[in-house]
Amino acid sequence: MPAPTILIAGRPEDTKNYENIIKRMGVSCFVSIDPAQTDAATHLLLPGGGDITPAFFGQTDHGSHHVDTELDILQFDILSRFTAQKKPVLGICKGLQLINVHFGGDITQHIDTAETHRWVGRDQFHYVFHSDLGRRDFFYQLYGTSAKVNSAHHQAVNRIGRGLVPVCRAGDNVIEGLVHAALPVFAVQWHPERMPDGGGESLFAYFFSLR
Repeated sequence: MPAPTILIAGRPEDTKNYENIIKRMGVSCFVSIDPAQTDAATHLLLPGGGDITPAFFGQTDHGSHHVDTELDILQFDILSRFTAQKKPVLGICKGLQLINVHFGGDITQHIDTAETHRWVGRDQFHYVFHSDLGRRDFFYQLYGTSAKVNSAHHQAVNRIGRGLVPVCRAGDNVIEGLVHAALPVFAVQWHPERMPDGGGESLFAYFFSLR
């Protein structure tokens, strides 16, 4: 079985934390938003970033920040290619929301409880709780019934995309983790690439193990 090669679908100036943890764990990665690079990678990482252009989920802009429509178009194209080939995908923060929209879901552009989730010059921290009825999903396998995570977002999943299952939620019911029922696709709303004390490495190791 070949060693994984991770495509980080983002702009290089925004992806250093993701590159650092992947390389620290001894795994090969590269950064590109060129859909033609899809075949050079075994796994896709959709990183955090600004908000998705609301037109992609059928809304006008009423609270989205730092949109980058060109980036959205390229990330959706790359994601489509990976899902068509049934290759593993991990979404982080914005990446979770991209996955949800790709499968037909939508986004709440500014959640009522944003003050407890958003970036305040640093990450905030809160607990998330297992919410799936089964115990086979990645969250339960890695964390059991709850975990303390870091948070830097003001938007959240609203309508859930086709085939996606929410596996954990924050105390205010914000969806914090999704997994696809049939594809090797999963996502978290927090930032494992910058968890203190290497707290995100188990999630990346799980990602690397998917085939």
